[in-house]
Amino acid sequence: MISVIFDLDGTLVDSEPNYFESGRRTLERHGVPAFTWEQHSRFIGIGTLETLEILKERYAIQAPVEQLLAEQNASYLELARTGTEVFPQMRKFVERLHAEGAAMAVASGSSREAIDAVLSGTGLDALLTTAVSAEEVAHGKPAPDVFLEAARRLGAEPADCVVVEDAAPGALAVRAAGMACVAIPYVAETAHDAAFAEAGLLFPGGQREFTADAAYDWLAARAAA
Repeated sequence: MISVIFDLDGTLVDSEPNYFESGRRTLERHGVPAFTWEQHSRFIGIGTLETLEILKERYAIQAPVEQLLAEQNASYLELARTGTEVFPQMRKFVERLHAEGAAMAVASGSSREAIDAVLSGTGLDALLTTAVSAEEVAHGKPAPDVFLEAARRLGAEPADCVVVEDAAPGALAVRAAGMACVAIPYVAETAHDAAFAEAGLLFPGGQREFTADAAYDWLAARAAA
């Protein structure tokens, strides 16, 4: 039986605009104005804590990283609660897997509070009851820890897991975990990144190309092999 593990941000939901805005506000508060979407996009797929550690050093921000993380999380939660979009085909995919009793989990670089806020706010919490935050493991993506912990909680062997991911660091983490990958690049320019080269199923056009039927058929064929 195949277990399916979903990345959250950029894969299940389009939360990146909220992460960008919360990060931009936090950096501006600490003397770093005009942080751009282009700059933000380089950190897509990397956990919030790891991102802030890099930015703190890069911009010589004096505040402790714990303070920056608390500020950004508070800002993000405020934005997330006002609305986070679930990609329609992704919701359809999750609903179909749930209806068939598939074991599923969420494994994300986001904080536990952010994961819970998004899942409850979108109604996905009724379908995805197992979730792991990078805060709960030793290392975030591209290390495999968060995916391995999700498999452990599902009672599944890594080789029996398929991960749905949108970012190169996540795809590297999937490979390191010994799992199969369904890749749906959030940033179109990364579709040819070497990290996606070993994906079992790749949608180069991202969410505009992804369909629940195509993903389900691939999973079914893999399970039958």
